[in-house]
Amino acid sequence: METENHSPRWRQPTVLLFIMAAAMPFSMGTWMALINNFSVEYAQFDGADMGILQSLREIPGFLSFAVIFLLLIIKEQTLAVVSLALLGLGTALTGLLPSFMGLCFTTVLMSVGFHYFETVNQSLQLQWLKKGEAPKVMGKLIAMGSATALTAYGMVYIGLEYFGLSMIWIYLIGGGITFMLAVTAWSLFPHFPEKVEQRKKLFLKKRYWLYYALVFMSGARRQIFVVFAGFLMVEKFDFTASEITLMFIANMAINIIVAPMIGKLIAHWGERRALTFEYIGLIGVFSAYALVESATWGATLYIIDHLFFAMAIAIKTYFQKISSPEDIAPTAGVSFTINHIAAVVIPASFGLLWLISPAIVFYAGAAMAGISLVLAQLVPDSPADGEETRLSQPVPVSL
Repeated sequence: METENHSPRWRQPTVLLFIMAAAMPFSMGTWMALINNFSVEYAQFDGADMGILQSLREIPGFLSFAVIFLLLIIKEQTLAVVSLALLGLGTALTGLLPSFMGLCFTTVLMSVGFHYFETVNQSLQLQWLKKGEAPKVMGKLIAMGSATALTAYGMVYIGLEYFGLSMIWIYLIGGGITFMLAVTAWSLFPHFPEKVEQRKKLFLKKRYWLYYALVFMSGARRQIFVVFAGFLMVEKFDFTASEITLMFIANMAINIIVAPMIGKLIAHWGERRALTFEYIGLIGVFSAYALVESATWGATLYIIDHLFFAMAIAIKTYFQKISSPEDIAPTAGVSFTINHIAAVVIPASFGLLWLISPAIVFYAGAAMAGISLVLAQLVPDSPADGEETRLSQPVPVSL
């Protein structure tokens, strides 16, 4: 059966989005599942070393605005596929260079691929998906990513526990799968034309200020989870690589079911209510991290924390509703840079703070969630061009 662009249904843009959503987690899932144990066991990292590594990992995210310049010479779809290939290559090489400098090199390489892919992928999603269907399809895309991440974590666990594979081989396998899926996406899909030509220059628009603020706080808060929640499990509760992987498997299994439901919930509730629910929950989770003394409760908090990530769909769909169509690609690049301003600083600086008191790190995360909660209250019931915040909505006048 053919669709309106005369390609078979399996060669449609939405299908490509699902394939790319499946490809990325094989590398990121493998990298995230092993990096804490690999860095401690193979490279003798401490908290400060991990903070430096994670700050380096975020530098390509901070430089995501450079995507705009790359789009002058390369199409978005092509850049997405090439970035996936770089992500796979960097992950595959990680296990081969078990030193501080080696991990810094491979981490930056895979991070360039990951962040540039995520930047362009977000832009392609907002351009290719209709506004009415976007939250639901994005929820399904997260579920697809969770399913393949679950497969990756299962591969890590089985490889470690039953086949006695070294982390070196597991990194090679995980990165190799992403690389091969990128080659498949390049080979099988045509180049899809842009519905609206994207602006190829950097800019900030005053009317997008609330979106920028929400993205900035999201990036700052996310680092507390990505860098320090997993490290807490290893350093404080002595989780092994297999136990960390089992925790990740639980996260992904739950997300497969919950993420599509969250997408539908956002479509039904609206962005403000969804974000309010997320930030109240995160205040509680981060505060509990600071106090937890049980490994079981620590793992439970980690799983709950991860579930809230799907709520980030609401920030994307909020922007989709208020943006001009030609602003999507350049703003995706700028927003990723804004997202990573704090991300470049927080891991290293908070890594030093961690040496003094891990609890302070998590209380800071709760405070960041509190600021986000205040900002979320400014999101309108029906965001649109000209009604970007509740402050910009017309005030009814009584006569």
